Parts: sequence; C-alpha cells; structure tokens
Amino acid sequence: MRREPESAGRHRVARRRRRNRPTMPENDSLLRTEYDFELPHGYVDAAGIVHRKGAMRLATARDELSPLIDQRVRENPAYLGVVLLSLVITRLGTVSDIHAGVVERLFAKDLAHLQDLYRRINGLDSGHGAVACPSCGTSFALPGPASGGRLGEA
Repeated sequence: MRREPESAGRHRVARRRRRNRPTMPENDSLLRTEYDFELPHGYVDAAGIVHRKGAMRLATARDELSPLIDQRVRENPAYLGVVLLSLVITRLGTVSDIHAGVVERLFAKDLAHLQDLYRRINGLDSGHGAVACPSCGTSFALPGPASGGRLGEA
C-alpha cells in the first residue's frame, strides 16, 4: 500500500471544502446602500451653476442620533432634517463639500423631494399604499401620508 505524503492529504481536504463552499450571491441580492436622484429645480451654487443630479446613502443609527446633540437642532428642532440630509447626501453635481449650508439653500420643492427619498430608501414610509377589501377582494390605493412630518422623527 502506497502512502501519500501528509501534505497531499491536506490539499485534497482543502479542495473538497472549496467544492462544498456556498457560492457568492448574485449582485442583485447584495444590499443597495446608495441611491441616485435628480432634483426638480436643482441647487444653484455661488457661481450660478445648477446641480440637479446626486446620490444619497442609507442612514445609519449614528446619522439619526448625532444631529440630536447639534446646537442648531436643539435651538430649532425643524433644523433636524437639514442636518440629517447633509450627512446622507454623498454627491450633488460637482459640489465637493455637502454640508448643512448647502441643504439650507435648496429650493423648497427640492428639499421636499430629498426628504421623501430619505423616507423611502430608509423604510420610513407609513406602510400605506395598495390594499384589498377583506370582503370582496377589490384592490384600491390609500392616499399617501400627510406631509409635514420631520425627518428623524418617528
């Protein structure tokens, strides 16, 4: 009976383990963390350039909590949404530094658009939408949530 060197057995075991290893998931099953957007009007910078396209990332717990210690938010709770958006907007045209001052200078319609996107991508929608009558099964849509709720508040 022929004996193989001890290292040959280890390689065979390693090959067997690789064969039984689960494959990596397809790209469509990976968590999407950044979402592109286009503003209705656009941000106008100091040079008069309009920036409409950008990206927003998912918010973290830290993003939701850190504005609560911000003095501007303590003095004016309505400022919470401005600070929160400045943390999660990763790109806005060619603007290199996105901060609360940039978000402050957005048009109202653009601010509302970003707040709505924030709620949708972070799963903060109220859950209203298409429903079915339990008796007859007829489907219909419920109106969306009333606007006015501030970001960061449940």
